[in-house]
Amino acid sequence: MNVETRDTTHETRTYPSPRILRLAFRVSLLALAATTLTACGGIEPWVKPYERAALADPIMAASRDAVAGDYMHHVYEVREGARGASGSAGGGCGCN
Repeated sequence: MNVETRDTTHETRTYPSPRILRLAFRVSLLALAATTLTACGGIEPWVKPYERAALADPIMAASRDAVAGDYMHHVYEVREGARGASGSAGGGCGCN
């Protein structure tokens, strides 16, 4: 004979009242609005005007070799000249 025994202890859960939920929602909405509005407040550049000359130094260039970079740019212009990808003059024949 199979007899099922049920646990008669019930856990009672307490939920916050709707008033507290509304208050929590308003506070979180106010915090979000304050964060959003102050995020765009006083943005200052990290680089000072007298430090910007160092960023224009050729050593800060993305390519390691300036001559090779210029050559590759020329090859790109010649190859893409027929489509006008980079806006240079020439017809793609290398005579620009």
